[in-house]
Amino acid sequence: QLHLVESGGGLVQPGGTLTLSCAASVFRLDYYAIGWFRQAPGKEREAVSCIHDTPANTYYSDSVKGRFTISRDSAKNTVFLQMSSLEPEDTAVYYCAAEEGPIVDINYFCPQAAFFNSWGQGTQVTVSS
Repeated sequence: QLHLVESGGGLVQPGGTLTLSCAASVFRLDYYAIGWFRQAPGKEREAVSCIHDTPANTYYSDSVKGRFTISRDSAKNTVFLQMSSLEPEDTAVYYCAAEEGPIVDINYFCPQAAFFNSWGQGTQVTVSS
């Protein structure tokens, strides 16, 4: 299992922007699928976004498509989630997760939290005025 550390959460106003970071203890980040999940109080954990071996090999849930952008800095073994046009409904604890590839179909794999074996501790994002 990998050691994952999220950072960047906080309080932001509706319409604002926040960028989360996930630092991974791994030699080759592009060997892994790195996913962002979130869980709001009383709700199930849901997949938000995922990235695998190339910058173009990404997944976004319908609820964040067009507002969130996932990216990777392989030199720093860090994955970022830039969140724009934030809404109160985006309030949740955001978790970073990792699973070793290869991943054949990222659109099938990434929404399944059970497929990921390494998880971070989570970071709180609150969208409120």
